[in-house]
Amino acid sequence: MRVHTSLTNVSGRIIHPPELKIGDRRGQIISLPLSPAKTWWNLNDRSMVEGKPLKCWGILFFYKHGKQKFKSEQFIENLTKRYTALGIGMEKPASYEEYCISTLSNYASLFELLKRINGQVREKCGQRLQFLLCVMGEKHSGYKCLKWIAETKVGILTQCCLFSHANKGAENFLSNLVLKINAKIGGSNVELMNRLPNFDGEGHVMFIGADVNHPASRDINSPSIAAVVATVNWPAANSYATRVCAQGNRVEKILNFGRICHDLVSYYNRVNKVWPEKIVIFRDGVSESQFHMVLTEELQDLKSVFRDSNYFPTITLIVAQKRHQTRFFDKERLSNLNPGTVVDTEVVHPFEFDFYLCSHHGTLGTCKPTHYHVLWDEHKFTSDDLQKLIYHMCFTFARCTGPVSLVPPVYYADLAAYRGRLYYEAMYEIQPPASSATASSSSVSTQGSSCTMGRGELE
Repeated sequence: MRVHTSLTNVSGRIIHPPELKIGDRRGQIISLPLSPAKTWWNLNDRSMVEGKPLKCWGILFFYKHGKQKFKSEQFIENLTKRYTALGIGMEKPASYEEYCISTLSNYASLFELLKRINGQVREKCGQRLQFLLCVMGEKHSGYKCLKWIAETKVGILTQCCLFSHANKGAENFLSNLVLKINAKIGGSNVELMNRLPNFDGEGHVMFIGADVNHPASRDINSPSIAAVVATVNWPAANSYATRVCAQGNRVEKILNFGRICHDLVSYYNRVNKVWPEKIVIFRDGVSESQFHMVLTEELQDLKSVFRDSNYFPTITLIVAQKRHQTRFFDKERLSNLNPGTVVDTEVVHPFEFDFYLCSHHGTLGTCKPTHYHVLWDEHKFTSDDLQKLIYHMCFTFARCTGPVSLVPPVYYADLAAYRGRLYYEAMYEIQPPASSATASSSSVSTQGSSCTMGRGELE
């Protein structure tokens, strides 16, 4: 055995970025061409594809101590100016209240507070609360309780931000805040101008992402949290529905995967009045030793449930891996690769269908590419078409004005599984230890299973 100290030379190629569909200040749809050298954009003189007006919303400020003064009027004015610059209407908040941040640690008080605000705003506006902007005096462990109560007990959307950022009101902060809010209340920030590669026909296509969030290594009692997300619109493919379930400690196999996916497909049918003819599944968090389990257990469970329902879509199953030690550098510049760089020779499997894709722009440190493995393919993808499809999808992540490092269905599934973890921890903190594990498993599954993310993501 000989160890070489020099880097291995490999060949790669750069996929051209897609043409994007965004809006202008007058609400008109415009085209935004990109180049391999510049794959990001900003909202200067631009807007979203579909900006949702803010008509019924509220602000809740959790102060750390009495000396913290939130410049609420200035913040509202700055946010209003940002919305106006984007050509989106915005009313003044229907509710504004301030409470000590310790309220986040008191379940009963927090529940009553959110329930009261929701009822008062509904009575005042004559419609449901669009979302509640929660300004936090500092990072607080009660964040998980706030999300759990608001989303599963009261039924309101929340957007959290730090007091220090809100008081400064920097332009970038406000733009990012608008992106997140618009996605959460049902708007569309960015779409692809052209259809995704390989899907030019009339049939509908659904993209599914799946991931499992495990507890800490020394925690042998807490459940693992499985999350499955799926697109519910076509051809934009940027609106997602979510299902979150608790399962056994450190169990990687997603239990009842077929039933969960069938539930998502049924929801797609209710929304669009049509069944998706093609399904592409992205599975995250599994090692090569678990590929057989994914194929013979999860995929077969899915096919069995679909077959029992007399539903026979074509399916492609892809595993996305980020936990590896492979890094690539530009030989000429000794720098990070350009977004869209793909490597599918030399360092990949000699006969299986896999490749590395660096889809994001690395500003700090070394870019880590995502390793994609195609385990099952009924769509007969060519390497070029699949690589292009995944790269183009990376531009549709709701809160980023640029491509992300991981295909969005997997990215959202990871966020959803983490949100399920927060739900469990919130329930654990307010219940006796002896009963929390049993109660939380069913509660996470029941409450989280009906979550629809719109075009946004969990935060």
